[in-house]
Parts: sequence; C-alpha cells; structure tokens
Amino acid sequence: MRGFFGIGIENGKTVENLGTLWRTAHAFGADFIFTIGGRYHHQPSDTTKAWRHIPLFHYTTPEDMFSHKPVEIETIGVEIHKAARNLMTFTHPERAMYVLGAEDKGLSPAMLSICSRLVQIPTSYCINVAVAGSILMYDRTAKRRAAHSMSISHATR
Repeated sequence: MRGFFGIGIENGKTVENLGTLWRTAHAFGADFIFTIGGRYHHQPSDTTKAWRHIPLFHYTTPEDMFSHKPVEIETIGVEIHKAARNLMTFTHPERAMYVLGAEDKGLSPAMLSICSRLVQIPTSYCINVAVAGSILMYDRTAKRRAAHSMSISHATR
C-alpha cells in the first residue's frame, strides 16, 4: 500500500506511556515516531526498542515540528475538541503525522493551530494517551487494509 505515517506526543507526561506508544507504533508499522517539547529516555515499557527499528525525531516546539515535517504530509491532532471528527467515520490520509497531547493538558493551542484536521475517539471521557494512540493506529491499519482488499477484489473481477 502507498503512503506512510508517524505518531508522536506533545509534552508527554510519563515515560511509561511514551514507551508503550513506541512499542505499539513499531507493532503497527509506523514509519517514524516523535516527541514535541520532551526528550526520549529509555522506556522499560518499550520492550522492542522501537527507536532501533524506526526513526525517532525530537522537536522542541510545534513550530519546530511543522518546519521539519516530511513533504506533503497531513498533521492530524488527536483531541477531544468540538472541531474534531469522530474516529469511526474518519478517513485516514495516505501520509499522516498523528499528534497526541499529554493526558493532563491535551494539545497546546499552538499545536491545534498547526493541525490540518482533528480526530477524536468516541469515549465517555479522556483515556490514556498510549491507549488512544493504539486505538488510532489500529483504526488506520484496519481501514487501509479493508480498502486495499476491496480494491484488489474489484480489480480481479
């Protein structure tokens, strides 16, 4: 399938969440991972050592990330927000950078202004950032595989 994606956290709160997200990103085939406003430190929950297998980028601010992002990639914020689309009906772009905020603060106003779109997971309240990232990556993978399978079956008819 064409395209690629990366996932990262702005101002991550705990090392365990960061490590769990990186491990899951590696499992779901992310092409890169990143932090904004925080640095990666050894994560005991990253048992696959994802940073050894996929690029890890560090950005100091949302503006730094925006000025160094890959060409023609869409920046998708994952946030509970009135402008956010429901993940259940969200169509993932071919090339995407997904940005999650820390559980206690969410995405900063600067990051919200940089994101081309926002998506939210339909839950009753805020969930753990690593869990949110895992759900998002599963959704992307499942929808893209289903679309790819449909295009193959239509081509063979």
